[in-house]
Order: sequence, then structure tokens, then C-alpha cells
Amino acid sequence: MRIVTLEEHFSDPGLTAASAPALRELAPDFLRAYSANGRTATTATAAPAERLEELGEARIADMDRHGITMQVLSGLWGQQAPADVAPALTRRANETAAAAVAAYPGRFAAFATLPTAAPEAAARELERCVSELGFVGTLINGRTEGDFLDAPRFEPVLATAARLRVPIYLHPSLPPRAVTDASYAGLDPIVTARFQAAAWGWHVETATHFVHVVLSGVFDRHPDLQVILGHWGEMIPFYLDRLDDQFPTRITGLDRPFADYVRHHVHLTPSGMFSQAQLRFCVEAVGAGRILHSVDYPFVGNDGAVEFLEAADLTTEDKHRIAHGNAEKLLGV
Repeated sequence: MRIVTLEEHFSDPGLTAASAPALRELAPDFLRAYSANGRTATTATAAPAERLEELGEARIADMDRHGITMQVLSGLWGQQAPADVAPALTRRANETAAAAVAAYPGRFAAFATLPTAAPEAAARELERCVSELGFVGTLINGRTEGDFLDAPRFEPVLATAARLRVPIYLHPSLPPRAVTDASYAGLDPIVTARFQAAAWGWHVETATHFVHVVLSGVFDRHPDLQVILGHWGEMIPFYLDRLDDQFPTRITGLDRPFADYVRHHVHLTPSGMFSQAQLRFCVEAVGAGRILHSVDYPFVGNDGAVEFLEAADLTTEDKHRIAHGNAEKLLGV
């Protein structure tokens, strides 16, 4: 079975360095919380720089060992880079991804890394990446300078993605410091750092981000826009009935009920959370035609990705949809 996974990260050293001050301000104990001295020995917490920066034989060999046919590469930290340096640094990161795609035909595709602190430049870079480099969408890591994507400044990015008919993968990132101080602080620093991040905070952030996008009318303005949500939809499917009940069109002024936007504009992936219970719920909530596969490599290992699908209580047709068919349809890979 062909396996296409699409939340598979890499990092550019220059972009990582430029983003470091913003990340330290948001979460001073984040790196310590996800390292050996942060009381963890699991593989799902930290990715050494050499694995994030490696886009060659070692990554391909790991894919081969675990049955992964293709990774859709996505760069990190584009949203944390300052506006004065982000356009040049994200361009270089995208050139790195494009070189890997060219070097290993059929094994890699790529999402564009965008300098969203400079929205006009971000829209131009998305256009370049899709039209010239053959990229299949973009992955955006949370807020930019405190703003969600529904802020008016990002309209050029949304309009470009909709016009090009490529999806936006709305990926988690750390909440603003004020949110952490109000909601996650007051505990052991390692506990706070995990609470504000992978344990809870960045999933709440991403869910809130997506709800903002819906309620601000983004999909009414851009009916062709598609969004991908990892981690089984960042809580949205599990509260879909509640959201639909609390946001009737007479209150929101939107063209359609809330659930309609989810079922027509959103695709879900597991992001390495290989839970059969969550898979079953999401298939019931949105249908197997809206679920794609993802590992979250190298933060999560490729081992288990194929076995998870093979063990699922799904028809053979639906397994193939999730493994590769939906990605082929959405991304053209």
C-alpha cells in the first residue's frame, strides 16, 4: 500500500536562529522540557538538529525501513522570524526543500514555508513555490506576531492559496506569553512548558485559530480554500456538534452552519497520534474522504505508521483513501 504522510518537518539553520528569540520569549523552558534533562526519554518529544536538517539518504532509509512511500516536507519557524529577515530566510528554506524533491523523485513533495510577518512577500513566495517549484500548499505554524490568519493583513496569503487551489496546513505553535501566564503558569517549569505546548496548549491554540478563521467569514470570501488540521483536527471534530449548536447562522451572519465549513473545507491527519478510537470518531464525524496520513517526523518516528492503518477497522477502500488516495486528490502527489 502506498503511504503518503504530510506533516513531516525539516528546519533551516538560519531560520531557526532568527526565530529563537521569539520562541524563548514565548516559552523560556520549552527546549529544556523536551530534552533528556527535561525528564523525558521518549522519541516523540525532541528531534535533534541533524535529523531536522537532513533531507537525504538517512531520511529516505528510515522511510524505507518503515514503509513510507512519500513525505510532504514542511519547514519550521516561518511565523516566528522577524519581517526584515523572514523573506530571504524562508526563500532559502524553500530552495532546500525543492532541491530534496528534485533529488528524490516520488519520495518527497513540499509545503511552502512563508514569511507571514511580511504578508505581501508571503503571498508572492507562495505563488513562486506553487507555480515555479511545484509545491503542493503551505504549512503555517500558529500566530504571527500575535495575529491569527483571519487578521486583514493576511488576506493576500489566503487569497493566493484559494486562487491556486492549494491547502493551508494550520499547524500548532506556542500560545502568546500572556495566555501562558494566565492559563498554564504556576507549576513546575517543565510541567508548564509541556502544558502550554504539546500536552494541551498548542492544540487549544490551533482549535481557536481555526474557529476564528471560520467565524470571520474566510471561507465565505474564499469558497475554494482548504485547510488541513493535524492531531485529529485539533479538538474540532470532538466539539463539532457543540460548535454547530452555539454558532447558528442567525448569530454568526455566515452563509452556512459551522459544521458545514468543517465538512467541506477541512482535512484531518493524526500527526503521529495513532489512536484507533480517535480514527473511528473522525471517520464518523467527517468521513474517510477527509482524512489523510501524517507521522510528525522526526518528532515522532515512522515506526507504527503502516501498522496503524493496517489494524484499523475500515474497508480496504477507506484504508487506501487515508494512506494515499486523499492526498493524491487534494495535493496532486
